[in-house]
Amino acid sequence: MIRNIELKFFKCFKKLNMPLSELTLLSGTNASGKSSLLQALVLLHQTIHDNEWGKRLVLNGDILRLGTVQDVVNKTFGRYEFELEMKSDDSSHHWVFSGDRPEMSMEIKYFSENKHVDSERLFRLLPFPSNLSSIISSKLAGLTYITAERIGPRDFYPLEDRSTIQTVGPRGENTVSLLFRLAENQVSDKLLIQSVAPTLLRQVEAWMDRFFPGCGIEVAPIARMNAVTLGIRTSPETDYHRPINVGFGLTQVLPIITAVLSAKRDDIILIENPEVHLHPAGQALMGSFLALAASNGPQIIIETHSDHVLNGIRRAVRGKDLLPSQATLHFFRQPKANFDQVVSPTLDDAGNVDIWPDGFFDQFDKDMNHFAGWGE
Repeated sequence: MIRNIELKFFKCFKKLNMPLSELTLLSGTNASGKSSLLQALVLLHQTIHDNEWGKRLVLNGDILRLGTVQDVVNKTFGRYEFELEMKSDDSSHHWVFSGDRPEMSMEIKYFSENKHVDSERLFRLLPFPSNLSSIISSKLAGLTYITAERIGPRDFYPLEDRSTIQTVGPRGENTVSLLFRLAENQVSDKLLIQSVAPTLLRQVEAWMDRFFPGCGIEVAPIARMNAVTLGIRTSPETDYHRPINVGFGLTQVLPIITAVLSAKRDDIILIENPEVHLHPAGQALMGSFLALAASNGPQIIIETHSDHVLNGIRRAVRGKDLLPSQATLHFFRQPKANFDQVVSPTLDDAGNVDIWPDGFFDQFDKDMNHFAGWGE
């Protein structure tokens, strides 16, 4: 598991030292750096995905398009370089990426234990052959990234080969294909709903029913086409409908549930705004679901604006589904002089938050104080 990420001169950060745990929640004001942390990880994944043997960091690929060096390097402090250090339970890797500001990729320089490796052949961002641990590299290669802009309902979905499609895709575009290919795979005991078969398709359906009572799903191949259809019903008494004829939120939640239930232990899952198109009760359930999954499964990092997601995590801690030490909270603010850009509240065994910095999921209280005549 990745325990810590340190960034220097990346985008808005002069220096960022970020502890991670089984479940890490990133929150904060708009344009304060939350997405930048996720993007740093995705850039590594994208580089491995696009060219395992490459010696340049891929800034623009199928997953992420960040522009040129001047778009990703802090112009005040970094100029031409940024650094990324990543520590896991048993290894540490430190990269320096450099390039001229108009370039659309960056040279990879690798450092380990103060040893500079400049001209070596690289495989998955590491010197090859290497006696260094490649656990982090392997985890980055299999990383799942789900953006806030997930695809909506479709009449049919392309069917991809299981050797080329390993995740649901950044926009959830491979979700239905993955469900069809891996339908009979076994789901981790920790996440099993005991009343149904322990296979991926049936467990995804059962968890969807928790979020949308009465929900059922059906995945069927289309004859003589490399495609499948997704049928969704909202009651056991109804037929399966096209996704376009049911609530939009169902297709937004499906990639998250599929990604989590199909993940292996210690896989990495990054999710932007898991609360999208969910009712507040569903948002709280999403927090509890992700907490339960992270307690004994994949490492999950979420970016959210939802206090309901936070409260779902707090309830999971209070209910002993997640240890307080397994949850890390980070609140991002606009960088100012003599002002910490990131504040990290902690949870106790009862799910209580120790500090509530201004802007940290406090808008409801501010509004109620206003209506009570206690504030502006």
